[in-house]
Parts: sequence; structure tokens; C-alpha cells
Amino acid sequence: MSDARDLTWRSRAQQRRIAAGMRRVEAQLGGVARAFPGQLGVSSVSTLGAGGKRLRPLLALLCARRDGPLHTAVIHAAASVELLHMATLVHDDVIDGAVLRRGRPTVISESGAAVATSVGNYLFAGAFAEIVATGDPRAVARLSDVAAGLSEGEVHQMREAFDVHVSPESYLRRCTLKTADLFAVSCRLGAQVTEVEESSVVQLEDFGRLLGLAFQIFDDILDFTGDESRTGKKVGTDVRDGTVTLPLVYALQASPELAPLVSLRDKSADQVAEVVAEVCFTGALVRARESALAYIAAARERLAACRADVEKDLLGELAGQVVDRYS
Repeated sequence: MSDARDLTWRSRAQQRRIAAGMRRVEAQLGGVARAFPGQLGVSSVSTLGAGGKRLRPLLALLCARRDGPLHTAVIHAAASVELLHMATLVHDDVIDGAVLRRGRPTVISESGAAVATSVGNYLFAGAFAEIVATGDPRAVARLSDVAAGLSEGEVHQMREAFDVHVSPESYLRRCTLKTADLFAVSCRLGAQVTEVEESSVVQLEDFGRLLGLAFQIFDDILDFTGDESRTGKKVGTDVRDGTVTLPLVYALQASPELAPLVSLRDKSADQVAEVVAEVCFTGALVRARESALAYIAAARERLAACRADVEKDLLGELAGQVVDRYS
């Protein structure tokens, strides 16, 4: 997915405003990462420097009122959602024992589980220091709810590992907690701390949640079709790890005889390849893509219902880029 540099700017002033805001967010993230000395600081800097599109802070800035400057509160809010996102990635790598993230060694692979857990905790604490700095108690409460949901979603995922009876509803619940709610709160916080009208705040939050669901479904499709050089992980990684995603749910509905192989905990490379091939054969990927596109369409409807005091055109373009990335 593209970052802010690839958006279609309507004016130089608009481009300068968002670019300047993203630079301030990046500086804020760097300040948090470098604030602690020693190994914790080194690993935090490495984690934040690993790249990523900074999509969540970008959503926060685009949902801020566009008729005024991007003041300090929205910069803190944007930094908070990225720090929370990075914290969850580090902790996910600990749980999964992941060696690479975005093609680079993970903290756990370089420094061990104890350091990686501490780095995740530190970034998590940094996220809440940033949201407190907005001076908005409602923002603190909302981000707290999302953080709790992230943990709940991770527990759901662990419980559902290798479970061939996962329903589409259960999958979507997990994705809402682990991915979509963070998209939603990114949009809400950007709008809320800049005093966007409440009716539009609600629509923007819904837009973010629907966009996040589509993003996750498309990402799960890539586990079957992706290019490792782009995705940073091998095709079939979710299959091997037992993560039951929507394409796999749909494939099991079409081919129940696939269940014994999906539920097998120690799959060989050939068995993983067999599951991947069967999922592609059943048409499950097409069905999953249609589900993702339906969420994009619903997100656009929410966006259309917003007042025109946020960057609606750019938000709509971002929704289109989510589709383009996986086409």
C-alpha cells in the first residue's frame, strides 16, 4: 500500500500540510524510541526504523479538520496509534517466535524474548504517554479500549489455531479486535482532538473499521498468492502456523475433506503447499476478495456521509490503494 508521498494532492498547501505533519509524527516516534538508553533504546530505534507505511498515523492526520493547522494534540494522537501498532508487532513476534519482520531480523531473533517483551512493553507505555499528552480523557479511554481488544484478539487467535470449525463471524470478530479497531481509533482520534463534528467522528470511525477489515482480508489472501519479496513472509505461513483466515474458512466450506490436513500441527512443506493449492482451486480467494471489496464499498458510504471539513478525497484514495495493492 502507498504512503503519503503517493497520494494525489489537490494543492501544494495540502501536500505541505500533511507532509509536515508526518515529519512531526516521525520525529515524535524517534524521540520516544531514543529516550531510553542501552539495549532497550537500541532495539526500539531498530523497530521503529524497520519501515512500514505509517498508515495509522496518516489516517489520524487526514481525519483532522483541514481548515486549521495540525496542532500538537493531533501529532501526539497520531504517534500514539503507531506506537501501539509497533508494540503489538513486537509482542506478536515473541508469541510466534518470528525470525523476520518486513525482511529484517526481529527483536526476538536478535536479542531474545526477554528484551523483545520489554521493547514491546516500552513502546506500549510510550503510546499511552503520547495519548495522555493530547489532554483529552476521552481519547485516553478510547485507546485503552482498543489496547484491551488487541490482547483479547490475540487470545482468540491462539484459541482458534488449527481449528477447522472457525466461522466467518468468529474470524471477523478476531480481525476487528486485532486490526480494524486500531484503524478505527486512528480515524476517531484525529477527528476528535481537532473538534470535528461528532456525527462525522462516528462516520470516520466506522470508515476506519471497515477499511481495516478489508485490509486484513486482503492481507490474508496474500498468504496464498503473495510475493515473498513484497510481503516479507513465505506463501503459506498462516497455513503452517495454524492461523485460520477467511480464505481458509471458505475453502473448508467448499472442501470439508481438507480439514484433517488443515488441523495438522506439524505440516511438511509439501503439505502446506497442498493446502495452498486446494484453497486456490476452490475459489475461496475470489470469494474472500469479494468480501473485502464489500467492506471497501461500505467504508466509502461512511466517508460520503461525513462533512467536508476533513480530507475526504485523500481518505477515499487510501481506500482505493488498499484494493490496488492486492489486485
